[in-house]
Amino acid sequence: MHIDGRTRLAGVIGWPVEHSLSPAMHNAAYQVLGLNWAYLPLPVPDLDALFAVVEAIRALPFVGFNVTMPYKQAMLELCDETATLAEMAGAVNTVQCSEGRLIGYNTDGRGLLEALQTGAGFDPAGRSVAVIGAGGAAGAAVTAFILAKAARLAIVNRDVARAECLADRVADYLHGTSVSVYPLEDAGEAVRVADLVVNATSVGMRPEDPSPIPTAWLRQGQLVLDMVYRVASTALMRDAEQSGARAMNGLGLLVAQGALAIDIWAARDSGQSRAPRDVMRAAAEAAVADATGSNGGELE
Repeated sequence: MHIDGRTRLAGVIGWPVEHSLSPAMHNAAYQVLGLNWAYLPLPVPDLDALFAVVEAIRALPFVGFNVTMPYKQAMLELCDETATLAEMAGAVNTVQCSEGRLIGYNTDGRGLLEALQTGAGFDPAGRSVAVIGAGGAAGAAVTAFILAKAARLAIVNRDVARAECLADRVADYLHGTSVSVYPLEDAGEAVRVADLVVNATSVGMRPEDPSPIPTAWLRQGQLVLDMVYRVASTALMRDAEQSGARAMNGLGLLVAQGALAIDIWAARDSGQSRAPRDVMRAAAEAAVADATGSNGGELE
């Protein structure tokens, strides 16, 4: 990577971010695209620091930045303008910097659809989907499946009030999708009949985490996607495979949402588009291999 006085900046805001795969895959993409950009991890420990960092970015040569846990929902209020998908999801994960203005997007939902198509050949149109969770990642997933014309959508969460808020937020955009809300303890049948089950919670990020749902709720013929990408196989994925379902982790989603962010930034900044997904995937996998090797086999 060559850095000089014309280098533009990008990065990922979150806490923690020391294990993020985004710098590796973004910087690999910039090199292939011939962009004089550098992507940095930006650790932000609390909301006060978030406000300060975001204000500083307005004055620095940033093309944009990504936002990860726990700030995707807070970032929605800090942007000068937000895309409809971000409003529907209730979260921003990608920000375009334009002459001091911050324009918020959510590429998680579109990235999820891309990952499902690329990794499993799955089209949600006319299908039944169960989403576990009601936070920013779940909001992006729900939004994506509505736009993809899923027939039935179940939102499952321990705090049913949060799930109901998510359902209310997307109610005006359904266009034929049936949305139901379930507390976790009552969701067995809704999950069992789903063609696709998506874990959009943080359960599974640690190797010792249990599955967010009972094994008995899974069945042969389902597709199960766990958004977690820091471990190669989560408890949910193992349970799915034992039940005869296909299982995917979140690495494909990570690559796709990051590539879509580059597509947004490059199209506006240099007229380029279509980030190299294959290059980004290879860089992310190499970073996973390095991390698992140094941690004795598991990526934390």
